[in-house]
Amino acid sequence: MFQFLAKKCARYSISARNVRCAARHQRNAHSAAGYRLRQEDDERERVNIGGSNDDRQTSEKIYDQLYPHHICTTPLQKAILTVGSGAIALFAPWRGDMVATFGETTASLALKGMKEKMQRDVVGRQILQEQPRINMKTLDLPYLESLPDDTFGYAYATNFLKRYNLNPDDRPPVEFIDDAQLWYVMTRYREVHDLLHTLLGMPTNMLGEVAVKWFEGLQTGLPMCVLGSMFSPMRFGPKFSRLYATQFLPWALNTGRNANFYMNVYFEKEFEKPMDVLRNEMGIPPPPQM
Repeated sequence: MFQFLAKKCARYSISARNVRCAARHQRNAHSAAGYRLRQEDDERERVNIGGSNDDRQTSEKIYDQLYPHHICTTPLQKAILTVGSGAIALFAPWRGDMVATFGETTASLALKGMKEKMQRDVVGRQILQEQPRINMKTLDLPYLESLPDDTFGYAYATNFLKRYNLNPDDRPPVEFIDDAQLWYVMTRYREVHDLLHTLLGMPTNMLGEVAVKWFEGLQTGLPMCVLGSMFSPMRFGPKFSRLYATQFLPWALNTGRNANFYMNVYFEKEFEKPMDVLRNEMGIPPPPQM
């Protein structure tokens, strides 16, 4: 419902504001490989910035071209989405759409910091330039399943995806990030989440998710991760609370603070590496056991 309202608000905003927003998005899009705008056509369409329907249609067209699924929203609209999606995500954490919306509308500053960390690293810069994607079109799962059972790729394909019946394409697309490069950083963060679960050796239950969120929050500063790791443990029962306090929380805090920045890892090139070797390279100690 919140995404529906955002679409309506974006479409019926006043024309002058829309064109200014569209121009800003056009400049952003030039810096993202693979999503460049058609400059000449867009410039001709943006010559007149009056209040006509043609202007509204032009600005909407440019919004759509910033990146697939993009929804242009004002600061006020983002604030409304943040409050609404945050409240729903708090009381219904299984609502992945609301968690994703809250994550995007609160992520701007953290994403800029993540991008800067990636730009300062050789591999991080390569990832930003090449913009690899992780989905069923780019993954060769039969090959990963054929790797030795001590490798990272085998653990991801067999011990995680197959074991928990997960699909890399199930992640919702990014919609509310108004910068093409930051869109990719958010997309990359979302697409490597399952790889991070595998690397950290965390299950998909609430205890494992909170441990991963602590790691992500300490490494990225994303408000969604920080708040999720703080409030989600309130739902733990006695067994999980004991394990969390004595094993998982200390391990997650130590690992998140001291491990190498995981967004600078070209995971797709590490599939054939033994899991223990990859963990040692990243400074990740053996995970606690359930």
